[in-house]
Amino acid sequence: MKQTALLLSLSLLAAPSALMAQSYSSSSSLVAAEASPEGGAGQTALPAKGPRDSVGPFSRIALGAGLSPLGIQLQAATNLSSHFNLRATGNFFNYSTNFTNSGITATAKLNLASAGASVDVYPFRAGFRISPGLLFYNGNQLTATTAVPGGTSFTLNGTTYYSANANSTTGATPVNGNATLGLNTTKPAFTITTGWGNMIPRNGHWSFPFEIGVAVIGAPSVNVNLGGWACYDPAQTECTNISSTTNPIAIAIQSNLTAQVAKWTSDLNPLKTYPIVSAGVAYSFHIR
Repeated sequence: MKQTALLLSLSLLAAPSALMAQSYSSSSSLVAAEASPEGGAGQTALPAKGPRDSVGPFSRIALGAGLSPLGIQLQAATNLSSHFNLRATGNFFNYSTNFTNSGITATAKLNLASAGASVDVYPFRAGFRISPGLLFYNGNQLTATTAVPGGTSFTLNGTTYYSANANSTTGATPVNGNATLGLNTTKPAFTITTGWGNMIPRNGHWSFPFEIGVAVIGAPSVNVNLGGWACYDPAQTECTNISSTTNPIAIAIQSNLTAQVAKWTSDLNPLKTYPIVSAGVAYSFHIR
């Protein structure tokens, strides 16, 4: 009887230990199963990789379009890493108009054409970026032609002249000319912009990038050429061929033209750092 009681006591003491061991074993198996979805014993689960961390360089491309002071903008970008993109940009625009300056009415044509490349640096992998680059092709310029009607006055460097009437006897012809404003004296030109929005977003395909900055294009160049005959007085008693190198009136006109061009160039000097402000839309996709 004593032996039976002893056996029962030992059995009751062993039962909780067995239950605890079984519970621990089950828990361990469950944890292992959750940690290793593939069922491999002893494997440790790794943190899930984000969409941009799981792709290699040059595995995605984005194409975009927008508007900027450089014209209609077309862009293409590819990923280098989660913090860097390589981006190429092309711009174009043409516009014709008439304007009057110093009494000279001109027909002008604006031609914008440029191409560049930059590296988009994302310190926080998304959102804010800074982009150094180069404008390696710059054909931006304004060209103009003029034909000043005979008897019409115009001003050069504060001095008023009159376009001569056509005269077959003296060979006089009204004043005419052409001009070019070049926005491309530094080639290639350094660019620096900052902005918001990644053309290759972490999630999805569409993005709406915005940037602001400058292109260091150098001081604008202004070239003006005048031909024909000009006069000191409206009665046209003192007239000369502007291209003459010996007539005092022609020499004075050429001197005042040089001074006037210098003033125009000085007025345009702020454009040596050409502003860049662009906004657009882009679509990205995988290529491998």
